[in-house]
Amino acid sequence: MGCAEFVEVVLAIIFPPLGVFLRYGCRLEFWICVLLTILGYLPGIVYALYVILCDERFQLQPPPRYYAPTAPLV
Repeated sequence: MGCAEFVEVVLAIIFPPLGVFLRYGCRLEFWICVLLTILGYLPGIVYALYVILCDERFQLQPPPRYYAPTAPLV
């Protein structure tokens, strides 16, 4: 867990939509979190923590390796 992810988790516990907003912006995940937080504070926290910690789409992956074409030997 990096520093940015730690800050997102702390903000998700204090105000769940803010933690989700920092990662996704105003996408569907944010609006679901807003709705769940309005319906109940605990469901908003659970959803925010799930989205921040368990969503595999934004996990760090190594960049693909690109090989520059080599000139033919003459």
